[in-house]
Amino acid sequence: MLKTRIKEEMVAAMKAGDKRRLGVIRLLLAAIKQREVDERIELDDTQVLTVLDKMVKQRRDSIAQYEKAGRTDLAEQESFEISVLHDYLPAALSEEEIDTLIDQAIASTGASSVKEMGKVMGVIKPKAQGRADMGKIGAMIKARLTG
Repeated sequence: MLKTRIKEEMVAAMKAGDKRRLGVIRLLLAAIKQREVDERIELDDTQVLTVLDKMVKQRRDSIAQYEKAGRTDLAEQESFEISVLHDYLPAALSEEEIDTLIDQAIASTGASSVKEMGKVMGVIKPKAQGRADMGKIGAMIKARLTG
């Protein structure tokens, strides 16, 4: 399980004395534990990927805000955190793979207008979760269904 791998890497970071990496891993484990406590469940790999996705998205938003405010030191820390979080995400989808997924989802749902975008996203999300920016995919679907 992904959660077990994260815990093992936390121990490795402790032994190596890598405090920066250890801090990020602890943040990740805390976010996973918080969701488990809130929902009273044990998260599986798919749900852990959702947590990872959310954390990466939050950090991207923070980087934009820090750069806008001229705080490059904080933006660099957020970038480092993203790089550590990416270690646990599956390989990113290429543009061609995303296009193929969108084509298949539109064909399987029979979507023909933006009103049916939710159906298409519902088909794509389980396949692309943690492997692509869902906001970007949403924009690509919308462009396809409008044009």
